[in-house]
Amino acid sequence: MNRKVKICALSTISKTMDWFIVDNMRNLSKNGYDVTLICNMDDGFAERNSDYAQCIDLKMSRGISVSDLFRIPLKLRHIFKENKFDIIYYMTPNAAFYASIGGILAGIHTRVYCQAGLRYVSASGGKRVIFKMIEKMTCAFSITIRAVSLMNRQLAIDEGLCSGDKISVVGIGGTVGVELSACDSFDHQKKRKALREKYGIAKDAFVYGYVGRINRDKGISELIEAFEKVQINRENAWLVLVGMVDDTNAVPTEMMDRARRNHNIVFTGNVPPEDVYKHMAMFDVLTHPTYREGFGKVLQEAMGMSLPIISTNVPGPSEVVENGISGILVEAKNPEALAEAMIEVYSNEALRVSLANAGRKRAEKYFDRPIMLNNLLLDMNSIASSIKGE
Repeated sequence: MNRKVKICALSTISKTMDWFIVDNMRNLSKNGYDVTLICNMDDGFAERNSDYAQCIDLKMSRGISVSDLFRIPLKLRHIFKENKFDIIYYMTPNAAFYASIGGILAGIHTRVYCQAGLRYVSASGGKRVIFKMIEKMTCAFSITIRAVSLMNRQLAIDEGLCSGDKISVVGIGGTVGVELSACDSFDHQKKRKALREKYGIAKDAFVYGYVGRINRDKGISELIEAFEKVQINRENAWLVLVGMVDDTNAVPTEMMDRARRNHNIVFTGNVPPEDVYKHMAMFDVLTHPTYREGFGKVLQEAMGMSLPIISTNVPGPSEVVENGISGILVEAKNPEALAEAMIEVYSNEALRVSLANAGRKRAEKYFDRPIMLNNLLLDMNSIASSIKGE
């Protein structure tokens, strides 16, 4: 195959692209791939990425949509046939399901599913049955699967989603890692002071921070409840929640109302990817009490920012964080255990320093972006070499 390998990457929304895909695709473009990106694009996405990729805006719903179930696979079939892609590479439940069907209909042989966690594991009842069926079909319709971590790989096998020979992990797991050079590119203390002033937080406050979607599965209810316990005898404690409120998996209204009435809880709303590290600079500790996770990119970013971490002992976070060394892991859905860990980190400066230093060293060894991107390039080169006619 003398021409460039044509690869199409897909996700449901452009935010997922920004966080987990575009750095990989930009690197693939630099290394001889012809790249196309397809998602439901926010304003500015195409302009940011058109220098290296063809960008196709495809409106898709994040939740369950009967109309999308019929409309999107057929639309993708047309796009895939028209562009004659060699490889389609897809992430997120909806886009992955639609792309795997559209790829089969278009005759695209090399269909790669980047399985960044399992949505259905935190669902129950009929919703769990439906989501698991969709996940199993996506796996069946894909030629090869890249699990985001070893524990998530084993869970997929144990759950009967696919066979062991069909699913693998790149490196020790993760997606595009953390850009340590960006973590170190600004004055942390200056930005800490400026952002605390912006949000009305005292300079001597102790700030627990969260970055990600504000939804039920991220453990936001437990985080708010735990913070209220921490607050009782610690007036200088603050909680800052960075990210968009996710209505598709909403935190209970009563809990959100409690949080909004609390003068020491700040909702920043969504921030651009380039501002995430700057917002982390105003934290004293990252709190991430998720129910389920792929690999925990935000945990890697916190390590890059030399922040102590409190997360949950579930697949993904328990593989990023070494419990008691580079962070503290607690039981998911347990606000009492979370509060105890939050108080322990608050009270023990030596522990905070030890966790932060160990986390930074771990990020430098495993999660620095050039390391991760090279792992992904080697993996994609291996996939591309198997394309018929190469």
